[in-house]
Amino acid sequence: MDIKAYVLNKAHEAKEGARSLAKASSGQKNSVLIKMAEALKKRSKELISENRKDIRFAEGKGLPKALIDRLTLNEKRISEMAQGLIEVSALPDPVGEITKMWKRPNGMTVGKMRVPIGVIGIIYESRPNVTADAAGLCLKAGNAVILRGGSEAIHSNKEIVDVLRDIAKREGLHEGAVTFIDTPDRQAVMEMLRLEGIVDLIIPRGGEALIRTVTENSRIPVLKHYKGVCHVFVDRDADFKMAEEICFNAKVQRPGTCNAMETMLVDKKIAKTFLPVMIKSYKKAGVRLKGCPLTRRMDSSLEKVEEDDFYKEYLDLILNVKIVMDIDDAMAHIAKYGSAHSDTIVTKNYDKAMRFLKEVDSSAVFVNASTRLNDGFQFGLGAEIGISTDKIHARGPMGLEELTCTKFIVLGNGQLRE
Repeated sequence: MDIKAYVLNKAHEAKEGARSLAKASSGQKNSVLIKMAEALKKRSKELISENRKDIRFAEGKGLPKALIDRLTLNEKRISEMAQGLIEVSALPDPVGEITKMWKRPNGMTVGKMRVPIGVIGIIYESRPNVTADAAGLCLKAGNAVILRGGSEAIHSNKEIVDVLRDIAKREGLHEGAVTFIDTPDRQAVMEMLRLEGIVDLIIPRGGEALIRTVTENSRIPVLKHYKGVCHVFVDRDADFKMAEEICFNAKVQRPGTCNAMETMLVDKKIAKTFLPVMIKSYKKAGVRLKGCPLTRRMDSSLEKVEEDDFYKEYLDLILNVKIVMDIDDAMAHIAKYGSAHSDTIVTKNYDKAMRFLKEVDSSAVFVNASTRLNDGFQFGLGAEIGISTDKIHARGPMGLEELTCTKFIVLGNGQLRE
């Protein structure tokens, strides 16, 4: 196969899809999304059958259980995928929204209107639900999407895309609105990254190696969904019961996600009281614990945490535990080792809470809530493309509005430049 020609052909198909979407009304887009959701549920048996091929492949490669969990589709997850599309259909359409309007002294009116970005390339790993979420969001925001998933999910992704394209075509949209690169050849990614002028934005979702490859080789603007090295800091003024529940949820509820906690920071003043209870709870849940020297003096059963561990996104039931002197020490640790994703303070002290919110430079900063809540649905945005740790052009969960840009519109009655 000529990979370059293949990818270029897919990109031109997506460009046609973008032109088709630009003419679609909100009502038409919403109808398509609802019918896509219905079709996913109707074809759940086929989806699960294709997904089993991917799971067998992943198990054969010896992938971690947490990654296989992210890969797995079942009736519940397919229903959640479908519900995600329905929820996106119910969200306000940002396309055509005039965000500002003002009148100039010469009588002309100037405004800013939200418009689609165009063609968005999404390069991602593992989770097949990303395929439906990304396609649905891009479609609602008027963008065509070129999807390139990981080789470990190729059968699942192809089946999902086939369902979505069938509906798009049946409902009068160009099927290029949802385009899929169905070769596992890594050269396809490199070819995608060279398509400036055809593809308008690249969004990578996956491990650090993937993000680095994309950012270093792309000729197209990149909006990164970077790794999640997330923290929970338990302050000396915390409610212990609340802190225990938040820390447990942030690590154990679904450890293979980017917003799961990787390091728990505990104020030295409460460590002797709080940590034994928390360690017992984690061990019961099968969490592998790595402790700092102070933590290991309290419980020598913990593994020794190395400095490099503080930079790691485990995506597994592994947790670093560190005792810190105070809030300043905690925030200094987050600034040094964090990935600007999701960080939490558990405290009853208002002043400390406000300091944490102001001074911790992450895409989402929480007070008395789990890092797992950094999510488009949880924030009321609907499905998300990912959680951006960049500052331009979007930050945090990337919902519909973040998948548009603005253009200036000018209404005049014969004004000229003097």
